[in-house]
Amino acid sequence: MAKAVKLADIAEIMNVSVVTVSKALSGQKGVSEEMREKIKKLADEMGYRLPSSSRTEGKNTGYGIGVLVGDRYLDKYESFYWNMYQEVAQKALSKGCIATLEVLTAENEKNLVVPTLVRENKVDGVIVVGMLGDEYLEMLHRTEMPEVYLDFYSKKHECDSVITDNYFGMYKMTNYLFEMGHTEIAYVGNLLATESITDRYFGYAKALMEHGRHPREDWIIDDRDRVTGRSDAGFTLKLPEQMPTAFVCNCDFAAGQVIKKLEEMGYRIPEDISVVGFDNYIYPGLCDVEITTYEVDIKEMARVAVNNIVKKISGEQLKQKNSTVEGHMVLKQSVKAR
Repeated sequence: MAKAVKLADIAEIMNVSVVTVSKALSGQKGVSEEMREKIKKLADEMGYRLPSSSRTEGKNTGYGIGVLVGDRYLDKYESFYWNMYQEVAQKALSKGCIATLEVLTAENEKNLVVPTLVRENKVDGVIVVGMLGDEYLEMLHRTEMPEVYLDFYSKKHECDSVITDNYFGMYKMTNYLFEMGHTEIAYVGNLLATESITDRYFGYAKALMEHGRHPREDWIIDDRDRVTGRSDAGFTLKLPEQMPTAFVCNCDFAAGQVIKKLEEMGYRIPEDISVVGFDNYIYPGLCDVEITTYEVDIKEMARVAVNNIVKKISGEQLKQKNSTVEGHMVLKQSVKAR
């Protein structure tokens, strides 16, 4: 069976972007008539078949979707982002698309190396999962490959994004601790490491201020290396000398690490200290306490991201540039009333 011709194949020969090819073939504005005719002629010669409206609205678009994840987010354990990629792959398959994962090394990110999937025109669009450096995102944007950011947004690069409700979600988690009688509450997460971690911090800070409290500098605790961004590879979690009664953690992995450290120090969870997380995702065996958390709706986020990248590949304008998917609180064993 002959290999299906993709938009990227036509773009490579014409030396234009995938977006230009998509607009030319779908009748969108922004392409000169001369270029449109050249692209249509080449597409016919190569045997490319433009998806009909029924296919685009249905399940058989046939696009190749790259999924780019920084290796620091995968760590040495099965990670939240690995699970997110699997959901993206399933949603893509349900629309007749194939999602291919590429793990971006720290070295390639630093050296601004174009992803292999993009450089070799193996995909029609890219979903970037987890925040990458500004310079790398700028470089990727210059390739003019259709892209969607998943689980983060960038204030410097205007790109369609899909995120969870980081701010309000952590606001709710912190308020829950106040409702349980806690007033001395620390935050675990490197500020400015990602937009998500920072937005969650501001939700925590708002809840504190509404209860007449203010964030303490010694109660803002790093959960990863400030240079590499990794939470493994020799990173050591350091807890404050004066303990709060509760910790709000930017993710369940960090919450698990906090619980493990506290137990090593002789504290009981939740009898002595309460801990909450975010994501409702943690690999088995990290800690022996089920963590109260804010569950991120990964399935819905993946669905929205795949739908959006397919629309962008097809040349369709998105009505909403940034999509926020709500989650919900999940009460487990790691919090006790005071």
